[in-house]
Amino acid sequence: MSVKFEKETVKDSPIPGLGGRKHEIAHEIGERLTGGETAQGYLAAYLQQLQNNPLRTKMLTSGSLSALQEVLASWIAKDVGPSGHYVNSRVPKMAVYGAFISAPLGHFLISILQRMFSGRTSLTAKIMQILVSNLVIAPVQNTVYLASMAVIAGARTFHQIRATIRAGFMPVMKVSWVVSPLALAFAQKFLPEQTWVPFFNILAFVIGTWINSQTKKKRLQALRRKHYGDDGRGDGRSQSGRTDYSRPGY
Repeated sequence: MSVKFEKETVKDSPIPGLGGRKHEIAHEIGERLTGGETAQGYLAAYLQQLQNNPLRTKMLTSGSLSALQEVLASWIAKDVGPSGHYVNSRVPKMAVYGAFISAPLGHFLISILQRMFSGRTSLTAKIMQILVSNLVIAPVQNTVYLASMAVIAGARTFHQIRATIRAGFMPVMKVSWVVSPLALAFAQKFLPEQTWVPFFNILAFVIGTWINSQTKKKRLQALRRKHYGDDGRGDGRSQSGRTDYSRPGY
């Protein structure tokens, strides 16, 4: 006696009323974000604006992300302002910094970097691009960032701004030297050059939010120790009418 086994064909079929709809929703979201085959998604539209109006698009992006970064960092650090919410006077200042200082500076420096290594895809060229980015571009950007943050925090003299840069330069550069080579190597390997701007914007937003929140937490802890003793009691609310540079004898 012989037994014959026939191969079964199994077809995937959506669960009625559930699986198919979930798949459709996920597909629609993916198409709207990336554009899919229609090239009409949000990312495609953003990249088109970036190509047509590069500086304006970068200014709007950086200004919006800088303002949002300040709000999120305040929320993470529980840095409630005198008005009882997380939107403080620094938010519009951060938006101005992002739009009119950070974006134009980054546009200028990254444009030079991309022109220097345009069409060069060898391993040596990629390594040189990473070195130039970390040893030339990053120090300039971080110095301008620290100076701007000092002014936003209340610094009004050259001595105060210089002291802020000297205190914060190496810690910020250490973060840059760890993150930047990895991010740039990832972009070189996996991303088309036209998507580098949104990629680095998102990366800078995440890292900046984390650094800002940690800075706020340390400042709040120092304020609690000063006003409530070493036990750190207090409601976490920022002191109104004071800045980091209003201390006598700074």
